[in-house]
Amino acid sequence: MNALVLNLTRFGDLLQSQPVMAGLSEAGFKAGAVCLENFAQAAELLPDAQKIAPLPGAGLLSDLQRSWPSGVQRLESWIRDLYDEFAPDLVINLTPSLTSRLLTHRMTAAGVPARGFLVDGYGFNADSSPWAAFLQLAAAERGVSPFNIVDLFVRVAGLPHSGKGLSAAVPEGPTSRSMEASLSRATPPGAKGLIALQLGASNDMRRWPVEKFRELATRLWEQEALAPMLLGSAAETPLALRFKEKNRTPVIDLVGKTSLSELAAALSSASACVTNDTGTMHLAAALGLPVAAIFLATAQPFDTGPARLGCLCLEPDMDCHPCPFKQPCPRNQACRQAIDAQTVADLVRQRLREGQWPQSVTAGPRVWETVLDEENWRFLKSLSGHDRTDRVRWIKIQRRLFRRFLDGEPPGALDGLSPLSEDLQASLSQTASDALAIGELLLQQCALLARDPRPALKSKFLTFCQRFQQTLETCPHLASLAGLWRFELQNYAMSLPGLSAVIERYMTLLRSLRAFSDSDRHAS
Repeated sequence: MNALVLNLTRFGDLLQSQPVMAGLSEAGFKAGAVCLENFAQAAELLPDAQKIAPLPGAGLLSDLQRSWPSGVQRLESWIRDLYDEFAPDLVINLTPSLTSRLLTHRMTAAGVPARGFLVDGYGFNADSSPWAAFLQLAAAERGVSPFNIVDLFVRVAGLPHSGKGLSAAVPEGPTSRSMEASLSRATPPGAKGLIALQLGASNDMRRWPVEKFRELATRLWEQEALAPMLLGSAAETPLALRFKEKNRTPVIDLVGKTSLSELAAALSSASACVTNDTGTMHLAAALGLPVAAIFLATAQPFDTGPARLGCLCLEPDMDCHPCPFKQPCPRNQACRQAIDAQTVADLVRQRLREGQWPQSVTAGPRVWETVLDEENWRFLKSLSGHDRTDRVRWIKIQRRLFRRFLDGEPPGALDGLSPLSEDLQASLSQTASDALAIGELLLQQCALLARDPRPALKSKFLTFCQRFQQTLETCPHLASLAGLWRFELQNYAMSLPGLSAVIERYMTLLRSLRAFSDSDRHAS
């Protein structure tokens, strides 16, 4: 059996779909990857991808702009050729864009089963499970992303969770040998190794300053004889030039000079990697390199951090971090200066000398190490004592509540979790109580509609459905739950028994949350 996995976003997201392909292989499928043409080399690094199907996105857009019949014909030809070589028995779409949803719809028109982000026959979103809806909601909200995206991909794909780490194939052949020879010639005399530095990020707000990277490189060269190796795309060349302007160490500059396979080969030659939240971070982690990743502005490691166990994540210890999307920074991007190079150098030096990160960091940024929790899901262990905040405690509560809830099971027990602040507990308790009251009315109305489906009663029922959602939205910490309710309401709109079951599930979850909040408030 063949399974095609669509991931039409960025280089890093494609790498993070590798555990899905590994899970498909374990389930008896031959796994194939559909990716954008410019990321085909990255897909070739996925050890479980037995078929790579590059989508000529730029060419298709060009054809559509010139002549839409020509563009449609080219797409049909691409699908036909793919099916001749690798006819799928299952298609999994991990990209929530409308383009990817429509492509999945076309590829499964002959009745091939599909999972993930879909559309119905009318063109409306029709995700295959609450996990898919939750992934899209969590990506848009800061502070409501309790799961690493790798684990979310696995559940969106409908696969059992194995907890296996992210991995990539180490490049072999001429590319690897050529890069090894090139680095051997470029490595300065006396160097004991290379430290890979990824200077760029998706935008400047999420980028650690070049000056910090330069200071880090100086410390690691003088103290450990590690020569800095600069990595990045051609668009990041100005950053490399700024790095070298006042640099006092030897430097190997590969920015804009590597293909993706050459980038993997270069990383395989490094002793460690210090990086922003980028695709390079995920590739370095997948190759098993010690990674110290810096998360600034809207980036937070709980959802997009490196999924390989033993990676390190650093955040500024600031109340405003992570900041909301699409809002101006009121503090002049102070978070970019909040992590000092000395701290990062000390962490990297101990990792290389002792084979592990220091387990107690007493001052400075929030420091996290990627670990597995009690059910083998990726989580972050605090090495700096920052796990006693409302943010982290709420993330732990969500993980316990939502993991089973999204699978349609009773929510997990909240025993043993630390209480939230009194204000937050009061807010959650009040919102849960208000929503439960509306939920009771919804159940009564469902029973009445089953006996007497008059239009006036249907209109009243829909009004209360909207009030249920609006009540959840009054508490920002329950915004994802409100979005999930909207998704499930659409999915079960034509089935009163189905809607009743959904309402009961939400009521059970809200009762559990209210009981937890009330017990801790009374205890305090």
